[in-house]
Amino acid sequence: MGYEWLAVAMFVGFFLILISGFPVAFSFAGAAIVFGLIGLSVGAFDFNLIRLMPNRWFGTMSDFTLLAIPFFVFLGAILEKSGIAEELLETTGILLGLVRGGMALAVVLVGTLLAAATGVVAATVIVMGLLSLPVMLRHGYDKKLATGVIVASGTLAQLIPPSLVLVVLSDQIGVSIGDLFLGALIPGLMLSGAYALYVVVLALIKPSVAPALPKEARALSGRALLWRVALAVAPPLILIFAVLGSIFFGVATPTEAGAVGAVGACILTWFKRRLNLKILVDAATATARITGLVIMILFCSTFFSVVFDGLGGTPFFKELLTNLPGGYWGFLLVANLAIFLLGVFLEFIEISFIAMPILVPAASALGLDMVWFGVMMAVNLQTAFVSPPVGFSLFYLQSAAPPEVTTADIHKGAIPFVVIQLIVLLIVVLFPETVRWLITLAAG
Repeated sequence: MGYEWLAVAMFVGFFLILISGFPVAFSFAGAAIVFGLIGLSVGAFDFNLIRLMPNRWFGTMSDFTLLAIPFFVFLGAILEKSGIAEELLETTGILLGLVRGGMALAVVLVGTLLAAATGVVAATVIVMGLLSLPVMLRHGYDKKLATGVIVASGTLAQLIPPSLVLVVLSDQIGVSIGDLFLGALIPGLMLSGAYALYVVVLALIKPSVAPALPKEARALSGRALLWRVALAVAPPLILIFAVLGSIFFGVATPTEAGAVGAVGACILTWFKRRLNLKILVDAATATARITGLVIMILFCSTFFSVVFDGLGGTPFFKELLTNLPGGYWGFLLVANLAIFLLGVFLEFIEISFIAMPILVPAASALGLDMVWFGVMMAVNLQTAFVSPPVGFSLFYLQSAAPPEVTTADIHKGAIPFVVIQLIVLLIVVLFPETVRWLITLAAG
């Protein structure tokens, strides 16, 4: 072993800086500077690699795929801040409120639709928490079921296209974002369907935990309800299907579809006579913050990876991971376990830039289908995001929950949905066709 120990120490040092509370981007840069200087002092690092950094950064910023991030974030922000997402949830709740568990089913349905419209978890969880949680509690829903279904359904934005997770993973893994979108659709819908099935079965077994809404709570019926559905549900659905359909049928690239979707959201808001300067500024500000965060982490992680590679870290970890006991299955077990544990403590953007550069070379060397590998990692991140005690979605909901809902209620409510997600993850691992089928169909 030469100077690979410096690369290992660099990785450990990065985590120590990160858990001390330092921002992730500057943790990347700080570790790169410190260990780059150490490497230079002992002759283990070539300074000429640093001179290539501007070319690496320029190549990153020239990646057309990354333009999809601000477009999809802006689309979701407009739908949230204009109240269109709120109308969608309220109308679906009235429509399904007739059956036991109807409000919870409405949350699953709207969570799926908002995931397909926004790709942003925090916004979806908070919006549904503010709007649906008080209503469900007021009508006798069990706190654990109500919070669990909101957390799980809101986190579908991690997986269902146009997920930002998939956009970032596409860049890190080096596969087509269109293929990742197609590959993730069936696993995403499997999760959504499994949540709905769980709600239906639980409502049948224990009617008291998910009662139907009383007649007086269903304020609209007949033609009035149909008109409300036509105005509140149909337009966002058309927008979602237009955006995703144009990607899946090859009419537009994900970036082009995102741009059209952003403009479509503005037009939809204008038709509802809600488009104003404040909504545009708020949506643009939210978009700039998220995009700036991604780009800053991307730049600093590139600096980190150059130093890490220069110290021999990538070949060292590639050899280590490809020679694990169990080979192919041993690697899958370690990769999924590592991503799950990281997902409990870190955001998906951070994990993508930390773990993928280490896992991808080993996955390629073992001959894994990289689209399947990317979707599997996205499903895993989805699971980690709702896992107690520190899944991010749990804290998003806590920030929007009424006082009578405790942290314990939210954490206990998430556990059945974590089990469901682990089952779906196992299905994706054992049956890669769940990912490849739509891609093969589209290619044929």
